[in-house]
Amino acid sequence: MTAGARPASPPLTERQEARRRRILHATTRLAVRGGFEAVQMREVAEAAGVALGTLYRYFPSKIHLLVATMQDQLQQMHTTLHKRPPSGERPAQRVADTLMRAFRALQREPHLADAMVRALTFADRGVSPEVDTVSRITTAIILDAMGLEDPTPEQLSVVRVIEHTWHSALITWLSGRASIAQVKIDIETVCRLIDLAAPERAHTA
Repeated sequence: MTAGARPASPPLTERQEARRRRILHATTRLAVRGGFEAVQMREVAEAAGVALGTLYRYFPSKIHLLVATMQDQLQQMHTTLHKRPPSGERPAQRVADTLMRAFRALQREPHLADAMVRALTFADRGVSPEVDTVSRITTAIILDAMGLEDPTPEQLSVVRVIEHTWHSALITWLSGRASIAQVKIDIETVCRLIDLAAPERAHTA
């Protein structure tokens, strides 16, 4: 275990998982209405019907809570993409389409998107496991769109660059410094790296 890392938590029971779901749903509702500032631990506990101490046992801080909310949103997105995968002919097209679909889903709830992205930005080493999970889900979404199960190190490097660009595009859009059209151009541009790095099997995936 690396320094500062928390030991792995035991699997949640069915009752504990249901309580966790209530907490995440309450967090989402509060964030949708008022963004980052509206998500206060006491209000979340009241909305979820749990004691404040119980909430802190599940999520040690507001940042943990909002990063977990982003995990949940991305996981739902991943499930939806399995049901309705992108239809582009080339991997780069499919990834760009997938990320723009994800972006538009966040666009529908800008206060929630802002709260989650701010939490990721503020996260310190204590939230590393949760942030790593967000990154793993995002990577899985991109690799699924590429049609890859066994990416090369070069392809994984490209995926990381795409993730960084997508995250940066979210921040610039949320801050009003980029339009939706500019975000689309940036995403499509960075996704071209996929074709440059992909071996022939990726082109025909």
